[in-house]
Amino acid sequence: MTNDRNTVRIWRALGIAAIAGAGLQPAAWAQTPWPSKAITMVVPFPPGGPTDIVARLLAQNIAQQLGQGIVIDNKPGANGNIGNAAVAKAAPDGYTVLYNTSSIALSPALYKKLSYDVHKELAPVALTAVVPLALVTRQDLPAKNVQEFFAYLKAQRGKVSYGSAGNGNVTHLAAFQMLHAAQLEATHIPYKGSAPADLALASGQLDFLTDTINSVIPFIKSKHMNLLAVTTSERMSLFPDVPTLAESGLRGFEAGAWQGIMVPAGTPPEIIARLNTAVNRALKNPEVLAKLAQQGTEALGSTADEYGVYLQKELKRWKEVVAVTGVSLD
Repeated sequence: MTNDRNTVRIWRALGIAAIAGAGLQPAAWAQTPWPSKAITMVVPFPPGGPTDIVARLLAQNIAQQLGQGIVIDNKPGANGNIGNAAVAKAAPDGYTVLYNTSSIALSPALYKKLSYDVHKELAPVALTAVVPLALVTRQDLPAKNVQEFFAYLKAQRGKVSYGSAGNGNVTHLAAFQMLHAAQLEATHIPYKGSAPADLALASGQLDFLTDTINSVIPFIKSKHMNLLAVTTSERMSLFPDVPTLAESGLRGFEAGAWQGIMVPAGTPPEIIARLNTAVNRALKNPEVLAKLAQQGTEALGSTADEYGVYLQKELKRWKEVVAVTGVSLD
């Protein structure tokens, strides 16, 4: 009997240990520190473009803070929607993040059918930066200012071409709005990102662009493009002698390409919070700020909730703009 009782006690003890172990295993798994491996940052535009430049700059600083590498995965095409959809469908584990642009607020108004839902499948982390747009022309176009440029467009009606980083991209809609406001016309030629569009203008294949200033600065400095105006409400410190479009005859005209970071919906809030902290610290780093300033890029920063509110306002604003311009990609 004694042996039997001892056997029962041993089995009971083993059973309790097994149950306790089973209960502790999920808790231990849940407490695995994040990040424990490299993070993939999807940039939905080509390498070397304005979005890619800022994304890589911030990714380097964020990686240093988190102690893990950040791999940039460029997925260009469809006005950023290929990359946006890839992140929307990714596992919400903090290892796939999206470096998005204002195009994410344009797409719902431009496309009747999207393969992802920005409202339900993506979660905001932080606003990062805003990049002013610039009106630039090919080097040999005979116009030294906006007034002469508009006169040239009027005289060459239907013969002038402009490029963009893609159909429905802010670089497309800003030019469209400018032409609409000035009652002028030009032929739109979309490219897969700013980099190829810039090269096309620099080589004389296009007549003009309204592109992000950080993308065209090298071409302006090398005199392969002429800078006629910027789209900010006030003149830029980098180009104090260059007027705004608003002061060049288009009263109230203002446009910019903002950027931010998002993750798949369902990503744990503690991961979003840690990412947000790292992003905002990067945007206050003196070295990062200096490099952004060299490109004419303004650092923003925000909480996740503030970005969510801002995104909703932008979705509404661009829906109204698209309705007025009549641009549709379906």
